[in-house]
Amino acid sequence: MSFKISLAGDLGSGKSTVAQILKEKYAAEIISGGVIQRKLAEQMGLTIEQFNVFMESNPAYDKQLDDYLASYDGVDGNFIFDSRMSWYFVPSAVSFYLKTDAVEAAKRVFLARRGNETFSSEQEAYESLSGRRCSEAKRYKEYYGQDILDMNNYDCVIDTTSLSPEEVVKKIEEFLGL
Repeated sequence: MSFKISLAGDLGSGKSTVAQILKEKYAAEIISGGVIQRKLAEQMGLTIEQFNVFMESNPAYDKQLDDYLASYDGVDGNFIFDSRMSWYFVPSAVSFYLKTDAVEAAKRVFLARRGNETFSSEQEAYESLSGRRCSEAKRYKEYYGQDILDMNNYDCVIDTTSLSPEEVVKKIEEFLGL
């Protein structure tokens, strides 16, 4: 059985970890908008927060990523799309929204210390995540008329606040009948 899964959700909700587990279990390919954005930010000498603000007035970067995602809509195979708008650009994917408490998300991101996302405190991580979320919501509303916080956009919403990544994967598998 081949599948396409869209993992959208809150920053720090576990999307990347869940995607990695699913990749290993089902020999799936991960297409990650966050990885692409981090690379572009690094190439430009910007933090991810600065890059998000930059993209607010430079839609070509979002368009490039969005076109890349959309190109997978008719492709067969096992794909996991880890991107805020993959539910929109790859409508053939089953869409999941992973939500988590903002304080827990900040704690996870603070402890993860990914790339140029090193924060001196959980509070700093919390403030950064809040700013990024506002920037993203603004861009997607302006560019596409879509509200990424409208849970009606997703086939299944999972609160990951008190779940392990393995428990989230199990919920996804149950929803998909895997």
